[in-house]
Amino acid sequence: MKPISIQLYTVRELAAQDFPATLRAIADIGYKGVEFAGLHGHDPKEIAKMIADLGMKCSSSHVGLPTEENAESMAEIEAALGNMRLISGFGPNDFKDIDAAKHSAARFAKAAESLKPYGMTFGFHNHEFEFASIEGRYVYDILLAEAPEAFSELDVYWCKYGKADPVQMVAKYKSRLPLLHIKDGMLEEGNRTHTAVGSGKMDIPAIVQAADPNVLEWLIVELDECETDMMEAVRKSYEYLTASGLAVGNK
Repeated sequence: MKPISIQLYTVRELAAQDFPATLRAIADIGYKGVEFAGLHGHDPKEIAKMIADLGMKCSSSHVGLPTEENAESMAEIEAALGNMRLISGFGPNDFKDIDAAKHSAARFAKAAESLKPYGMTFGFHNHEFEFASIEGRYVYDILLAEAPEAFSELDVYWCKYGKADPVQMVAKYKSRLPLLHIKDGMLEEGNRTHTAVGSGKMDIPAIVQAADPNVLEWLIVELDECETDMMEAVRKSYEYLTASGLAVGNK
């Protein structure tokens, strides 16, 4: 079983109102880790102490694209948080054709290179448009081939929503997948809301079991939008993953 984290974008509205209280609520559910998406004006050292006192770690952070110009300042913040994995991503226009996809992959490769001096790694997060087909290949395949130093934080729901098979993708690229974004939903065309993990149509056990246990480090819950109370969905997601023996938490 892998430790369970949460992408804090999931609870962004609560975090914007009271970030420390939101972190306490996440810890109270039992999550072992958090994946940051901004610090809501707080000092990284303050937040690092807070999550440590709550029994949690920083699994990773979503950031802007690291470059030669900003890598040092980014690395300083992430080091203060105790984080070694930085993740970014692009929009659909960045993958509109083969040239755009290869250009985006080159930017990912440079991002990975820029973090090497600081002992940190770079990965990209996908949505459904990385599973559009260009010249008989998924954009996702092109990105991984063209940016060999980058890892993938596969968002399994958007992979499936994009008409690809997340079990096959995980099995194919398991050596490049230290993190998985675990989310669930009804997979209805045009409906971009999510459900608590375990309440939708995703085969989460098969996806997790396809990963390499020697590479996979964290299962990270993320719900972009939810028709139910978000914190309740966060709790139910934790309960499902831990009760199913797929992840381990602090409770």
